[in-house]
Amino acid sequence: MNYVKLIPPALRAVAAAVVTLAAAACSSMGSSSTLPVPAARMLAGAHHNSSTPIQHIVIIVQENRSFNNLFYGFPGATTAKSGPESNGQSVTLKPIGLETTWDIEHDLNGFIVSCNGTGSVPGTDCQNNGFNREYWGCGNSCPDPVPPYSYVPHTETKPYFYLGKHYVLADQMYASNLDASSFISHQYIIAAQASSAVNYPTDYWGCPGIQYDYYDKISTITPYRGYGPQINMCWNNDTIGAEMDKAGLSWAYYTATINGDGGIWSAYQNIQPIYYGPDWANDIITPQTKFFTDVSAGKLRDVSWVTPTCENSDHAGCGANTGPAWVASLVNAIGNSQYWNNTAIFIFWDDYGGWYDPEPPKMLDYDGLGMRIPMLVVSAYARKGKVDHTQYEHGSILKFVENTFGLPTLAQADKRATAPDKAFDFSKPPRAFHTIPSPHNINFFMHQKPDHRDPDPG
Repeated sequence: MNYVKLIPPALRAVAAAVVTLAAAACSSMGSSSTLPVPAARMLAGAHHNSSTPIQHIVIIVQENRSFNNLFYGFPGATTAKSGPESNGQSVTLKPIGLETTWDIEHDLNGFIVSCNGTGSVPGTDCQNNGFNREYWGCGNSCPDPVPPYSYVPHTETKPYFYLGKHYVLADQMYASNLDASSFISHQYIIAAQASSAVNYPTDYWGCPGIQYDYYDKISTITPYRGYGPQINMCWNNDTIGAEMDKAGLSWAYYTATINGDGGIWSAYQNIQPIYYGPDWANDIITPQTKFFTDVSAGKLRDVSWVTPTCENSDHAGCGANTGPAWVASLVNAIGNSQYWNNTAIFIFWDDYGGWYDPEPPKMLDYDGLGMRIPMLVVSAYARKGKVDHTQYEHGSILKFVENTFGLPTLAQADKRATAPDKAFDFSKPPRAFHTIPSPHNINFFMHQKPDHRDPDPG
């Protein structure tokens, strides 16, 4: 369930004139609509430009959990057992499982009210005491009067805690975008920007609508964090994928079909040169379970993104708790393959999903930062059991990709971000991999029936 509401007038700054989105966007826009695919794709990292052993990067995108909600009580991490409400009351956090059939507001309005900021610009100087002012969809069946103030039971997050205790858990990772929209977040992890857009498209999530003579639109955000004019979808923005094409590097985006289970999270469907070019057939790979067969067949690309289905995503409302096992299976596939000693794996959750978190985000730009989210860094060279307190964001992952393969920066988010270099120790030999304990293995996910629910209908 998704809630789209305007910022209340009392929270809006009054601008003297209408600011166009072209001026508002602090980002780079793509310029080419024809991006040729190199004749020879290098699948073994031959174009590796870094001084590190990393030749492959895998970015696993999970859904809609704040750091405190998912890693509540993790040793050495900054978490809270209770949280303040806007009425001055303190609420003790209670466990609510991943398998909810209802969702919590996560859009621009949700961020503004949960932040409950005191700054002159909405959503700044956050007090993080307004989560009780969000909307949630469980009505009279809510397991708690204020469900945002909760955490996932540790019995359900064992694979995540195992990964954190054996590799690196970043507890100061924030969304690059403030509005907690999965659509916008997924644009940031491929392009480091989203054309100043905010919230969700009106219908289709990208270029597919054009084939039905329907130009989907999306709202925009001004430098004063009010709503600007709507713009059409199907953008021409530059992306990491396009940069890798130009450099002769290989990449793949493992996802569901557009109309499939979790297909709305296929971010490249909104990038015109990708959707209408050869990359769509060559590098957008469906279903996402083909990642397992590609790894076992020795076909891992230089950079890979993997998005989940609804039931494996951790997204509230999907009625399932298989997300931790899904992530464990992806890591196990790499760990037990020829790629373990030269791969860096980044696991992150795209937005906070409306769940309480005590750490107020800083304002780095008109559209960020958003609320704190988890990130795990897994590699044979990742520091063991380290809680990394460095401030990261979506752009940090992209900067690591760019530094590894000698690619230029894309937009504001990756330009300003700190790469997660502290998570690694390349002075030591690679650590041996031990299979991540999990209630479900790769075979379970290869034969899992699709769900086909749409968690973020827009």
